[in-house]
Amino acid sequence: MLLSGMNHPPQNLTIATTGASGAIFLRQLLLAVARDERVATVNFIASDSALRVMAEELDIKGRSNLVGQIFAGSIGDPSGRTSHKLQLKKIQSRKIQLHKIQSHKIKEQANADIGANVASGSYPADAMIVIPCSVGTLARIANGVASQLIERAADVSLKEKRPLVLCVRETPLNKIHIRNMYRAADAGATVFPLIPAFYSLPASLDAMAREFACRVLAHVGLSQAGAFRWKG
Repeated sequence: MLLSGMNHPPQNLTIATTGASGAIFLRQLLLAVARDERVATVNFIASDSALRVMAEELDIKGRSNLVGQIFAGSIGDPSGRTSHKLQLKKIQSRKIQLHKIQSHKIKEQANADIGANVASGSYPADAMIVIPCSVGTLARIANGVASQLIERAADVSLKEKRPLVLCVRETPLNKIHIRNMYRAADAGATVFPLIPAFYSLPASLDAMAREFACRVLAHVGLSQAGAFRWKG
């Protein structure tokens, strides 16, 4: 299903990641859009705090070939049921395929580059997803503080009335967090808390994160084949 005002699935996405725990969800989202032939361009922005989190959770070492490092830890089939032996046989071809996709589809942008393409409303971005979204990033977006590219791109999404999905990750929430979620939603963003579902009985953490990524992408009009759907 397409969001209101969109007559085609989003082809140009902005994906940002910030300093909240949950890098595994980012990885699965990037893998999904890398494989999705409907998506032509992804502008990817990682904050310095996100890099610190990914170092802990994904064993990322610095910004060099960042997307390649994120992809490098992903082994396995979408269902999580393929044998480990078969997975190992497929890994090399998958890495080559993902590297080719990454090289022409996913463009890394510096968070400090406030003059990047996505900082302008004239750039034809279709939608933006921040995953995970820290409450600090949420606060800056909700209050129009756009000193870095992530917040500026989000600000552009709001002013141009384009889909903006904030996968907020924090617990417990204080009143400031709740007020900022309200402000962001009132301005036009979708607050999509990073809360995975368990009724699909995921076989692994990757499978759990993959299903969440599919839900996020479906929300912006990119339903994924093979995603779990509740039948009642």
